[in-house]
Amino acid sequence: MAKIYSISNQKGGVGKTTTTSSIAAALKERGYKVLVIDLDPQGNLGFCLGADIDNKPSIYEVLKGELKTQFAVQKVDAADIIISSILLSAIELEFTNTGREFLMKEALANIKDYYDYILIDTPPNLGILTVNAFTASDAIIVPMLSDIFSLQGIAQLFETVERVRKYCNPKLYFAGILLTKFNKQALLSREVLGTAELIANDLHIPIFKTQIRSSIKMSEAQSLQQTIMEYAPKNNVAKDYNAFVEELLTMESERDGKKQKRNR
Repeated sequence: MAKIYSISNQKGGVGKTTTTSSIAAALKERGYKVLVIDLDPQGNLGFCLGADIDNKPSIYEVLKGELKTQFAVQKVDAADIIISSILLSAIELEFTNTGREFLMKEALANIKDYYDYILIDTPPNLGILTVNAFTASDAIIVPMLSDIFSLQGIAQLFETVERVRKYCNPKLYFAGILLTKFNKQALLSREVLGTAELIANDLHIPIFKTQIRSSIKMSEAQSLQQTIMEYAPKNNVAKDYNAFVEELLTMESERDGKKQKRNR
């Protein structure tokens, strides 16, 4: 059964899509079966991974109940993918029925046994699409820029997760905060890291030890519809994401080990 992660932050431009595609590629390189779902109406993930974003069905049709989930899956080099649709932008008004928070969870029920990992790229807000992603997920990875403005939304995100835990998914947890475009030589980056550690400690949210550096190679890769692993595997960003995936897998193993001990 797949481990399901939401990659989420209500602030735009923090690297959610980059992180989703890079994790997927790194996991696939390690032999895992991976599905990514683009839940952002902007549809950037599908474009960056070279999916057919014009002629294939999207997660919108799946959530509407018009199409079985498996028929929306496309295969690309980095992973399997279900693309997004601009029609998702009106979903707050369109999906008003009771239980609308569980649409994604229900959509994944019949396919999650086919994958080791499912990654959901969420929109830059905390609306019903993000709540759907959280309800369906095991854990949340929070990409965060190394700037002071990125710190302001963590408390709001935490409040949303607490509501989802209370009403929809009591087992949901934060995998951790991942600092992106990080420059360890810059004073601001180091100050943001220190402040983030204080906030995260107060809210009991881990911060990953790995930080992701910045590189123009990432933008180049995305413009060519490739992952950084394909385009520049020796680049610092590719190295950082590989290190992050190793940290994530180690964290998972330790968490599963503790869970097994508690269940004995």
